[in-house]
Amino acid sequence: MKAFGKILGLVLLGLLLIIVAAGFALTHLFDPNDYKDEIRQIARDKAHIELTLNGDIGWSLFPWLGLELHEASVATLINPTEPYADLQMLGLSVRVLPLLRREVQMSDVRVEGLNLRLKRDKNGHGNWEDIGKLPPPATPAGSPTPASAPAAEAAAQPEKPPQPIRLDIDSLTVNNARVEYNDEQTGKQYSAESIQLSTGAVHDSTNIPLKATAFLSTNQPVLRVRTELNGELRIERALQRYKFEDMKLSGELTGDPLQGKTMTFSAQGQVSLDKAANVAEWTGIKISANQLRALGELKANDLDKTPQITGGLSIAQFDLAKFVDSIGQTLPAMAPGSLSKVELVSRVAATPTSVAFDNINLKVDDSSFSGRIAVEDFAKQSLRAILKADTFDVDRYLPPKSEKAKNATQVRQAEVASTEADAMAGAGSTPLPDKPSKSAWSTERLLPVERLAKLDVDADLTFGQLTLDKLPIQNAALKATGQGGLLTLENLRGGLYNGDFEAKGTLDVRPSAPVLNLQTRINRVPVEKILESQGKNPPVKGLVTLTSSITGSGNSQQALIDTLNGNASFVINNGVLLNANLEQQLCKGIATLNRKTLSGEPRGKDTPFQELKGNLTFRNGVASNPDLKVRIPGMTVNGDGDIDLRVLGMDYRVGIIVEGDTSAMPDPACQVGEKFVGIEWPLRCRGPLELGAKACRVDNERLGQVATKMAGDKLSEKIDEKLGDKVSPELKNALKGLFKR
Repeated sequence: MKAFGKILGLVLLGLLLIIVAAGFALTHLFDPNDYKDEIRQIARDKAHIELTLNGDIGWSLFPWLGLELHEASVATLINPTEPYADLQMLGLSVRVLPLLRREVQMSDVRVEGLNLRLKRDKNGHGNWEDIGKLPPPATPAGSPTPASAPAAEAAAQPEKPPQPIRLDIDSLTVNNARVEYNDEQTGKQYSAESIQLSTGAVHDSTNIPLKATAFLSTNQPVLRVRTELNGELRIERALQRYKFEDMKLSGELTGDPLQGKTMTFSAQGQVSLDKAANVAEWTGIKISANQLRALGELKANDLDKTPQITGGLSIAQFDLAKFVDSIGQTLPAMAPGSLSKVELVSRVAATPTSVAFDNINLKVDDSSFSGRIAVEDFAKQSLRAILKADTFDVDRYLPPKSEKAKNATQVRQAEVASTEADAMAGAGSTPLPDKPSKSAWSTERLLPVERLAKLDVDADLTFGQLTLDKLPIQNAALKATGQGGLLTLENLRGGLYNGDFEAKGTLDVRPSAPVLNLQTRINRVPVEKILESQGKNPPVKGLVTLTSSITGSGNSQQALIDTLNGNASFVINNGVLLNANLEQQLCKGIATLNRKTLSGEPRGKDTPFQELKGNLTFRNGVASNPDLKVRIPGMTVNGDGDIDLRVLGMDYRVGIIVEGDTSAMPDPACQVGEKFVGIEWPLRCRGPLELGAKACRVDNERLGQVATKMAGDKLSEKIDEKLGDKVSPELKNALKGLFKR
C-alpha cells in the first residue's frame, strides 16, 4: 500500500506537470492576436456588436484564465463606423476550475481609459437602442420579402432562464473613464469625466468598500460639479436587495446659475433599495450646503408605479439671506438683516410632480409659523399654504426707500412744515395757504408683474399679531388666491387699536396696466393712529368708521392714484380738530361784522366735536365731498369741497352755524347775540391735507354776503315796525325782498 501511494503521488504529480506544460505551451505557442478576425466575427454573430481590436491581446490559461485587451472599441452593427465605447485597456483574470461550477472567481479587474458616448439624434433615436440589433437585410429593388421559414419559427423556442452566476471579484478599478450624453433635439450635453472607481473584494451578501470620484458637467445651463463618493455597497441578488451603508457624497458646484460663486455640499446616510417590494429608503440623512445644515429620513414606495416619498426634515438655524447670496442668487429687495435666522422642522410628502411640507414648525427671525406648505404641481408652480403665526412684522422685510423717494418725501415734509408754521403763527389771520402742486406719490415700479402673472397660489394665513405698514393688527386673517394673472383677496381682516377692519378685492395683471379693485370697511379705529403710522402729523383725532369701493390701474403709486375712481362714506365720532380753533375763526368773523377789533391773537387750541361725517366720490384721483358735516357743541359745521389725492391737497368752503346763545366767546369783540344765531359763518379751507382745519380762514367774500343778509333782516324788522297793518302783506314782502337783494 505504501508503494501504491507513492506511485499514485507520482502519477498525480506527472499529470499536474503535464497540465502546466500544456498551459505553458498554449500561452506561449498559441497567440490570440493571430485570431483577431475570428474574434471580431464571433462578436458579430453572437453579441451583434462591431468589436475593433487595435492593440495586443494578452492572456494566460491556468490556474487563472487571464485576459488583457488594449485599444479596443465597440460599435453597433447598424452604425459600425461610430463606436459608442472604447477603452485603452481591460484586464481581468478568472479561475478556471470554478467556471465548471458556474462560479466566477476573478482577481483584480482593471479598466483604463473607458470612453462611453451616448447620443440621441434629431429624430429622438438613441444610439444605445441599436446595441445587439442586426442591420436590416439588403433586399434588391422589386424583390419580394422572404417569408419566415417554419424551421426558423421552430428554432425560436423559449429558453430556460439561466441560473444566476455567483460573483466573486478581488477588486474592481476604473481609471480615467468618461461618459457623455448629447441630445441633438434639445442641444443639451451631459458628461462625467475623470471617473475614478475602486472597490474592495466583491462578494454577494457582503459589504464592498467603494470609492469613486468624477467631474460632472452640463451645457444648459453651464454647470460643473466635482464629486466624491464613499461607502460600503452590499448586494443581495437572491433577495433583490441593495444597500449603500455609511454613504458620503461630497463635492463642489460652480457654473452660470451661481454667478461665479461656489457651493460646497455633502450628503450622508444609509441608502437601501428593495426591488422585490419596490421600496427605497434613505435614513440618517445629513446634508450640508454652504451655511445650510439638515437632518432627516426619507422613504419611497411604489417604485414600479408613481413613487410616493414620505419622511421628515429638520433644518438647523441658518442665515437664509447669506446662503442665497453665497450661491449667486438674489432675494427680492428687503431691509438689512432680513431672514438672518431661519429654521424648519417638518414632515415631507412628495411625488415626481409635487411636494408638501406638513406639520410645519418654521421660525423666521422673530416669528414662528405652523401649518402646511405645498407645491401641488412643479410645472405650474401651484403653491398652497395654510399657516398660523404668532407675530409677523411685514415692514421689517420691506426695502428701504430709494434716494429719489426719500428726497420727494423730505421736500413735501418741508413744504407742509413751513405752511403749518405760518398757519399756527398767525392763528388763522394769514392768507389762505396755497394748494400743493407737486405729486406726492412715487413713480417707481410697484408690482413684479411677470412673477404675479405666473402665480398659482391658494393661501390661508392667520396671525396673532401682524404689523403691516406700521399698523399693529391683532388676530389678522388673510385668505388669497391667484391663477392666470388674476389675484383675489378673498378676505383680509383683523383688530386695530380696539377697532376692526376688513378688506377684499382683486388685482388683475393680465392687462398691460394692472387693474386694482378694492373694497374696505373700517370700524371705530382711531384715525390719528392710522395717520401717525404713516409718519404724518394727524390734523384730527377720533374713531373713524369708513366703507369704500375703489378702482385704479397702473404699476406705480402715482399711476394708481391718478386713475383712482369709486366712492366712500365716513364717520368720525367723539373727535378733536387738533390745533384748529374754529371758535376763534367764528369770533373773527363776528368781530368783523361788529366793526370791532379783537383784543388779542389767542394761541391755537383744539376744537372738540361730536361727529364728523360725509361721502366721497373719486374721479381720477380727486375726491369730491359735497356733504361734510361736523357737529360741535353749540354749533354745526357744513362743508363742500374736494380732496386732490394726487398732491394730497384740499379746497373746501365751510359754513359754521351758531345754534343758540352759547357761553361767552373768548373775546368781547365777538360776543354772540340773538342776531347771530342761525347765521352760517363762512370759512375757506385750502392747502396741504395734513393741515386739516389749521388751513381754514374767514371767507371775506362770502362774509360780505352774510353782512348784506343781516342788514336786510334788520330793515325788514323796521318795515314791520313802521308800517304795521297799514299796507297789504304782499307790498310789505316785496319791500323786504328789495332790501335783501
